Amino acid sequence: MFLTNFLRWLDATHFSQWMRGSILAEPIVESTHVLTLTLFLGFAVLLDLRLLGVVMRKRPVSEVLDQFNPYLMWGFAVMIVSGVLLFSGDPLSFYSTIFFKIKMILLVFAGLNVLIFNATIRKKVAEWDLAAKTPRAAKIAAVVSLLLWVAIVAAGRAIAYALPPP
Repeated sequence: MFLTNFLRWLDATHFSQWMRGSILAEPIVESTHVLTLTLFLGFAVLLDLRLLGVVMRKRPVSEVLDQFNPYLMWGFAVMIVSGVLLFSGDPLSFYSTIFFKIKMILLVFAGLNVLIFNATIRKKVAEWDLAAKTPRAAKIAAVVSLLLWVAIVAAGRAIAYALPPP
């Protein structure tokens, strides 16, 4: 009940009405969301492929992590902010779709995957940084990441087709 009341309140705010009524706001915010998703996903896929030993095999994982993390963090932050702005433009419609709910659940799992990786596998990167083979746990984290991000993008795209026409 609280969530429904909150969504109704958000839907009635001036900002939400402005996002729905503006000719430029929604396309600009959506373009920002898609472009930062592309930036984030590009670096995330490269990092996952490095963990799998497919690309950049001669570069230490710690070096790749240190180089990519700023782009991953900034891309993720802008992607989340722009996603929240998009959601606030029509919260009742977005929340009514199964694909939005699936995307949110998958985002939680992706976040947990990163937290688990950083709390366990990454802490021991000095032990395996230059090893010929990446540890199995790192490879599992990479495969889980790749699968989750493919599903997140698919669910995100499906939201647009599940929304009721304006």
